[in-house]
Amino acid sequence: MARPSFLPDNFTIALVFTVVLATLLPARGSGVHFFETLTTAAVAALFFLHGAKLSREAIIAGITHWRLHLLILASTFVMFPVLGWVLRPVLQPLVTPELYTGVMFLCVLPATVQSAIAFTSMARGNIPAAVCSASASTLLGVFITPLLASLLVTHGQGASSLDSIGRILLQLMLPFCVGHMLRPWIGGFVKKNAKLLTLVDRGSILLVVYTAFSAAVVEGLWRQISASALAGLLVVCAVLLALALTLTTWTARRLGLSKADEITAVFCGSKKSLASGVPMANVLFASSAVGAIVLPLMVFHQMQLMVCAVLAQRYARRPEPAATISSAVGS
Repeated sequence: MARPSFLPDNFTIALVFTVVLATLLPARGSGVHFFETLTTAAVAALFFLHGAKLSREAIIAGITHWRLHLLILASTFVMFPVLGWVLRPVLQPLVTPELYTGVMFLCVLPATVQSAIAFTSMARGNIPAAVCSASASTLLGVFITPLLASLLVTHGQGASSLDSIGRILLQLMLPFCVGHMLRPWIGGFVKKNAKLLTLVDRGSILLVVYTAFSAAVVEGLWRQISASALAGLLVVCAVLLALALTLTTWTARRLGLSKADEITAVFCGSKKSLASGVPMANVLFASSAVGAIVLPLMVFHQMQLMVCAVLAQRYARRPEPAATISSAVGS
């Protein structure tokens, strides 16, 4: 029997289990260095495989639709940061300052790739444009996210944005580029072994989460975050997601985009990437701070999956366009 779309998926359950494990058995002593080294290697392997998987043809197929791409990129890197900053006086009292720092970090992250494309496909949207925009968001995020994080999250108190970009380029982008250059030789293998990418993808995130929460637990994370703050975090994430979905839908309709393009704008412009966000947080922030930083992202990730699954099913139930119906009858 298929799992209802509103229930947590297996990966979310694994994330919760990892947080519980890090709470009860955090890495200490020499174990910290071991897990940090293993996490770095796993994340490099993740981006290497994503580079090998990326199709240039799919990118080129959707790249000419500039109005849609600008809308999606503006939603990701302008709308979200503005919402987080403008709503801060209202939303921050619901959580702790540390958690709201994580909320602001969430707001400056790139969009997802896999789930945005999957939901666009499920809802019968513009799939080539979704591939193009989601991939562009991930690549641009390597440069834009550290800059925005320096302005809105760390306020220039952490490492410089140029230093952060350099570290992300070295740890994330370099493996990605190497994998993409080797695509002619290993792309077929990666495509045939999609489960390998999924295993590395999810395994690397679980490793980063375990390592981050271990350091945070040792520093007293759960003594600093109350149950009321966690409840407030659910409200904060729900407000951000609802506003993002509403604004992207409204803007797409105001611009006169087709229904297929509207779907692409909604599912690509309202999402934030856990796969990119967790490794980036590991690069940009101190180990002891990463746990609180990624917690809002983990909550938002599951919330966006559940809500967008229901929304995609509603889009998918719309009538077929008349042209499509007539061509189907004629054939």
